Amino acid sequence: MFENIGEIFLLFWRTLLSLPLAWRQRQKVFDQFFEIGNASLLMVCVLSFFIGAVIALQTGPVLVERGLASAVGGIVGISMAKELAPVMMAILIAGRIGSAMAAEIGSMRVYQEVDALRTMNINPVHYLVLPRLIAIAVALPMLVVFAILVGWLGGAVVAETNSHIEIPFQAFWANLRDVVELKDVANGVFKSFCFALIIGVVSCHQGLATIGGPRGIGRSVTKAVVNSIVLIVIFDYVLTRVLLK
Repeated sequence: MFENIGEIFLLFWRTLLSLPLAWRQRQKVFDQFFEIGNASLLMVCVLSFFIGAVIALQTGPVLVERGLASAVGGIVGISMAKELAPVMMAILIAGRIGSAMAAEIGSMRVYQEVDALRTMNINPVHYLVLPRLIAIAVALPMLVVFAILVGWLGGAVVAETNSHIEIPFQAFWANLRDVVELKDVANGVFKSFCFALIIGVVSCHQGLATIGGPRGIGRSVTKAVVNSIVLIVIFDYVLTRVLLK
């Protein structure tokens, strides 16, 4: 375990040192960004809408019974901005994009394409890891901002149309504006940026460490997704403690 952690940090450090070469890989960065961002947009929209809707559906009737109906907007707003949107979108991207990164790089490793890159004096970190890490670090925060807005919309729709809540659109958004501040959204975006780095580095590391043929590729994909999700949850707690100070 400690060996893997050390290798992950070493890969991250080597990738940071190669950042000045990012402009040479701009086409690969764009291709990865399109795959991560545009291709994931529909799933992000559906997932975030129903997350916001469920929060309103669960908390609305309870708050209405206690005479706090106007607080529904604030609860949906703050929970989506600071916690649910960053974490759920990171888990979604870990499952969809992290697994793809590990499988693609793992296949290149098994079929000796990574060794061929080294033979041609091409650094695999510069060629394979750097574009993916930059793309996911830019795309995931943008997806989280979109998810926050769609989640708020989902909560507002349920709050107005559900017979047990029936909070007008204007009242929902007024309470949301009173409770949610710009720093709350910024905290969620910062979390998503950290989660993106975790997903990118862990997935690429598992891909580069793949051995054992097709079965090894499957193991690497599983480890990449599981390790990414575990680290996302752990770092979510750590970042929350830091940002609450």
